Amino acid sequence: MDPLGLALAIAGAAISAFLAGTGSAIGIGTAARTADGVLSEDPEKFGRLLILVALPGTQGIYGLLGAFLVIIKLGLAGGAAVSLTLQQGMQIMFACLPVAVAGLSSGIHQGKACAAGVALTAKRPEEMMKGVIYAAMVETYAIFGLLATILLLNGIKLG
Repeated sequence: MDPLGLALAIAGAAISAFLAGTGSAIGIGTAARTADGVLSEDPEKFGRLLILVALPGTQGIYGLLGAFLVIIKLGLAGGAAVSLTLQQGMQIMFACLPVAVAGLSSGIHQGKACAAGVALTAKRPEEMMKGVIYAAMVETYAIFGLLATILLLNGIKLG
């Protein structure tokens, strides 16, 4: 057992949650600033705009899921961590990068797409779902990052 291996695996989980969560926070902030401007003129649009503001928050959920999968794989939730080599710790850390980086990038860009959807909804409320669809297209890449992380983590044999 190499304590550095366990540290690297835990760092991978933390990076997964941190970067994807940061992407979500930035994306939500971007969309929310635009929505607040619209709501200052028309507060009745709150319900419609809430969907567009909340949508970039999913990347943070995906990053947190990646972190939970690592915690479970390492046995940290049960109190007894598994023994890892340095190489296994590095494998786990690198397996966390797809969801971390895809979550960071897509969260930011989804926020921009949602802000544009908010602007569309401000002028043409009946067209709101078109803005949601465009924003959901960005979401696809966060899902791909999560899928890659899940598949990579499942391919790492411990013990």
